[in-house]
Amino acid sequence: MLKTTILSATILAAALGAPAMAAEKTDFKIAWSIYVGWMPWGYLADSGIMDKWAEKYGISVDIVQINDYVESINQYTAGQFDGVSATNMDTLSIPAGGGVDTTALIIGDYSNGNDAVILKGEGTIADLVGKPVNLVELSVSHYLLARGLDSVGLAESDLDGVVNTSDADMIAAYAAPEVQAVVTWNPLVSEILSSNPDANNVFDSSQIPGEILDLMVVNTGTLADNPDFGKALAGAWYELMGLMKAGDEDVLTAMAEASGTDLEGYKAQLAATEMFYDPAAAVAQAEAEDLPETMANVAEFLFDKGILGVGAPSADFVGVEYPGGTVTGDSANVKFRFDATYMQMAADGAL
Repeated sequence: MLKTTILSATILAAALGAPAMAAEKTDFKIAWSIYVGWMPWGYLADSGIMDKWAEKYGISVDIVQINDYVESINQYTAGQFDGVSATNMDTLSIPAGGGVDTTALIIGDYSNGNDAVILKGEGTIADLVGKPVNLVELSVSHYLLARGLDSVGLAESDLDGVVNTSDADMIAAYAAPEVQAVVTWNPLVSEILSSNPDANNVFDSSQIPGEILDLMVVNTGTLADNPDFGKALAGAWYELMGLMKAGDEDVLTAMAEASGTDLEGYKAQLAATEMFYDPAAAVAQAEAEDLPETMANVAEFLFDKGILGVGAPSADFVGVEYPGGTVTGDSANVKFRFDATYMQMAADGAL
C-alpha cells in the first residue's frame, strides 16, 4: 500500500537524517517522473542542454526517469538522489516530514486543470456520495478530492471509501465495471476523458489555482555546499523554458512523444498548466502572499491523514520557510524551504 511505502520512507529518512547527504562534490543525480510539467527534465537530458550547463560549472548532472512517481520521492528521501520532481504537498509529507531538509529550487508551474475528479456517468461532485473513489492514496489526488468534497459541504466519510490505485493502473481501473469514479492527473486525465464517453470531469485543479505546485526540490545541505548545482539546474531549465515559450514545435513534439501523446495532446495538457516560463513569474509565485496559507492548509490535510511525519503532534510539526524568512509551522523544525535565489539569478541573467 502507498501509505506503508510513505511511512517506511519517512522512518528511513528520519534515521538517516539530512546532514549525511551534504558535502562538496561534482557528480549529482536528480529523478523525475512522467507529467506534463516535468517532461522538460527528460528533454534536458536527451537534448544535451543539461550537459552543457553542467559542464559550464564543472559538474555532472544525471537525470533519471522513475516510472513510479511516489517511488521517485521515496528514493530521493532515502538519499539515492540529490533532487526530485515533486509537488509541494508530497514534498512536505515525505522528505520534509521525514526529516530531510529540502529546498524548492524551481517552481515550474501549478496545476490549472491537469488534476481532476472524474465521475463515470452524469452528475456533479455531490454525486460521489456513497460511491467508492479510486486514486493514488495520500497523493495530491487525495488532496484534490478533499478540496472538491469540501466545496459542496461533504467529506470523505460521505463516500464508500477510497480505493488505493497506482497511477500505472488507473486507466485499466476506470474500465472496470465496479469503478465509479477516479481522481488522477495528466496525461491520464486526458486519456480517460477522450476515450470514455461516460467520463465526466466534476472537479479539477483549476478550481483551486496555485495550490498544487510542481517543483524541482533538492537536498538543502547539498545545495548549500554546492551552489553550482543549483545554478546549472536553473540555467538549463530556463533555457528550455525560453524554447517552450517561443512555441518550438520540435521541442514540444519530443516531449509529447516521450509522454505518450502527440503535439496537440501535449499542447492541451499545457493549456491546463500554469507554466512559469519566465523566471520572474516563478519568483513571484514563491513570494506570493497566499502561499503560506496554502501550505498551512496542506499541512492540515496531511496531519488529518496521519502522514505529516511519524508521531507528528500537530499540523505545525514541520516548519516551512518562504523568501524573506517567514515561517509557517514549527520554526525550530524547518525542513521545507521555498528559495527564490536561483530563479532570481535566472531572471537577472546572472547564471
